[in-house]
Amino acid sequence: MNQTSLNPTEPAIVVDRLSVHYGDVTALDSVSVTVNRGQICGLIGVNGSGKSTLFKCLMGLVNAQQGSLALFGRSSTAARKGRLVAYVPQSEDVDWNFPVSVGDVVLMGRYAHMGPLRHPSRADRAAVDHALERVGLTGLRNRPIGELSGGQKKRTFVARGIAQEAQLLLLDEPFAGVDKVSEATIVELLHDLKGEGRTVLVSTHDLAGLPQLCDSAILLHQRILAEGTPAKVLTHENLARAFGPGSPPVPAATPSATPIAPGA
Repeated sequence: MNQTSLNPTEPAIVVDRLSVHYGDVTALDSVSVTVNRGQICGLIGVNGSGKSTLFKCLMGLVNAQQGSLALFGRSSTAARKGRLVAYVPQSEDVDWNFPVSVGDVVLMGRYAHMGPLRHPSRADRAAVDHALERVGLTGLRNRPIGELSGGQKKRTFVARGIAQEAQLLLLDEPFAGVDKVSEATIVELLHDLKGEGRTVLVSTHDLAGLPQLCDSAILLHQRILAEGTPAKVLTHENLARAFGPGSPPVPAATPSATPIAPGA
């Protein structure tokens, strides 16, 4: 399955009244969200607001008690099997001691393209080479993943999504603990991927950088508090509702993210 087989009018993400409870704790309370194709959408909120739970629901890793969701009009299971979605988890969700190299991690993104014996073809290896080049990690392909810096680890997982040829990338706090070079590389990559028609949902605490990064934003605190353009979401009133009296300042007005043509 590739992008040309998708209905171009179908949103990348549709979440309808989704609720998730962990025992007596409510993680998501009747959340409804739509993210259109070819956008970078920022997901913001305090720690524990339900951002990671929403990502895991989209990936089929957590089951909701109520509501429904669809990715390109398909269930999360069908979207994963169709190689449509890739996930970059938070660092604490990954076993960095597992003995695997950077190249091996990126190659995992090609598994669905391979036969049952998982024997990589020339096309698979070329896709890995291309992905590593795009994230600037070609020289580290044989390095154990656990020896990388925080930013290099994030870039490795982004490369895995690129090699997979996913049309939707879910990035959970990709800028947490990363160096400025990696942050700039990831931001540039996300704009490039958007220019290629892919969709990105990214959670971030960097409110100041949100207008330059994203076309739209979602403010989450178990419920959707606000959604729309970054300028519409990042108001004093909305941030106070989400973050309380010590809410961060509203970022200075800046132009929103602009499309980048494929190959630019």
